[in-house]
Amino acid sequence: MALIKSISGIRGTIGGKSGENLTPMDVVRFTAAYGSLLLEKKQGAKVVIGRDGRISGPMVSSLVSHTLNAMGIHVVDLGPSTTPTVEMAVVMEKADGGVIITASHNPQEWNALKLLNGHGEFISAADGAVVLERATKEAFTFATVEKLGEYRMDPTYLDKHIAAILKHELIDLDAIQSRKFKVVVDVVNSTGAIAVPALLRALGLKDADISLLNGEMTGRFAHNPEPLPENLSQLSNAVNKSGADLGIAVDPDVDRLVLVCEDGTMFGEEYTLVAVADYVLSKVKGNSVSNLSSTRALQDVTVRRGGQYFPSAVGEVNVVKKMKEVKAVIGGEGNGGIILPDLHYGRDALVGIALFLTHLAQQGKTAQQLRNSYPDYFISKNKIELEKDVDLSVLLDRIRAKYKSHPVNTEDGLRIEFDKDWVHLRSSNTEPIIRIIAESNFETTARNIAQRLMHDIRELK
Repeated sequence: MALIKSISGIRGTIGGKSGENLTPMDVVRFTAAYGSLLLEKKQGAKVVIGRDGRISGPMVSSLVSHTLNAMGIHVVDLGPSTTPTVEMAVVMEKADGGVIITASHNPQEWNALKLLNGHGEFISAADGAVVLERATKEAFTFATVEKLGEYRMDPTYLDKHIAAILKHELIDLDAIQSRKFKVVVDVVNSTGAIAVPALLRALGLKDADISLLNGEMTGRFAHNPEPLPENLSQLSNAVNKSGADLGIAVDPDVDRLVLVCEDGTMFGEEYTLVAVADYVLSKVKGNSVSNLSSTRALQDVTVRRGGQYFPSAVGEVNVVKKMKEVKAVIGGEGNGGIILPDLHYGRDALVGIALFLTHLAQQGKTAQQLRNSYPDYFISKNKIELEKDVDLSVLLDRIRAKYKSHPVNTEDGLRIEFDKDWVHLRSSNTEPIIRIIAESNFETTARNIAQRLMHDIRELK
C-alpha cells in the first residue's frame, strides 16, 4: 500500500510489509528516532500523546507510549483526543514534544504519527530530516531498566482546551446563546463525537438543538472522512430537512472545519477561513496568511479590513512559520483549517466553530446571507496519481517553460497566474499524488484551467 514520510508526519496504511506500510516495526522505529532527538536536548524528556478514533489507534498508541518509555521518556497520554487539544496540552504540560496518532482526512486503513516540538507545533523540516535519517539507520539507544520512562493517563485536556476557547476575548457567549442556534454535526465516527458536542454545550447550545451524525466513535468511518462536498450529502440533507441554522463537519482529528448553510448548500471549505478571518480582523487589526492553494478571497477581506495578506507554502508548519514572520493575527489553510495564534499555532476546528458562531450571531444573518457577503471565487481541486518513476521537478520545469510568459511562484511546486485566475501544481504531503488546484471568478473557467494543466501533465511526463 503506502508509507509516506513528510513534514506532515509519518503516514501509512496498517499491515503488510515493514518499510512499505505503517507496521508495528515502523511505528517503533520512527518513534524511537523522534525520541532520540528529544533526548539530545533533555534527558528524562516528557511527551504528550493523543489519538483520533481510528480502529488502529489503540494499537499504535500503545506502541508509541511503550517505545518512548523504553527510551527513558515520560509519557502523558490523553487517550482519544483531537490534534489541537494535544498541541495545547504540550504547552500546558511544559512537555518537550508531542505525538498525535492520526491520519487526518485519510480513510480508516491509514494512520500516522504527527510529531510536535515543545511549543506544541510541528517539528521543523530540519528536525524531521534527522528523524527520518535515524529511523533508516536505526540510530537510537534504549534505556536500562532503572531509567525507563513513566506513563500517565490524563483525559482532562479537552475540558481545558474548551475552557481556554471560552475565555478568549473574541468569543461572545451572550450573542451565541441569544441566537439559540440549532445545528447538525457530522463527526465521522471519530473523536469529534466527544469534542464537538462538549464545545457546543459549553457555548450554551441545548442538547435538543445538537443533532449528531455518525456520532459513535467506532473508527469505522460511515463515508470518506475528508470533509469535501461529495462526502457531505448526508449532512446537507439533514440540515435542509431539520430546519437547522447550520451544518458542521469536522475531519477525524478535528483540525478542519467545513460548514453547511441552512438550505443545505455548502458554505465552502475555502470560506471557513475567510469568514473567521473577516470577524477576527474586524476586531483586531493585523495581517493574514494562507497557503498558495487557498482562495484569494482571504486577501480581499484582509485588504478591506486594512491588513496585508501573505501566502505561504502548503503545510501547517509552513503557514505557521509565515504567520510568525509577518505577525499575522489570523491564518490557516483553505481546507477548513483555522489558526488563531494567540490561542495556539495550530489548525483548530473547535475555536473555528466558536469564532464562526460568534460572527454569525453578531451579524444577525443566516449562514447563506453571510456567505453571500463575500467575494465569489470558484476553486477546482483535482489530483493525479504519480507513477514511481516520474521526476516531479523535471515535469514542473517543462510546464513552467510552456507557460513562461505568465507570472509564476515556485516556492511550493508551481503556481501560474492568469490575470486574476491561477493554478497551483504540487505534490501532496499526505498521498502519492500531484494536486492541481485552479481558481477563477467563474466555475467553468476554473475547471477548464485545471483540465488544461492535467492534460499538460499527462502529455509532458
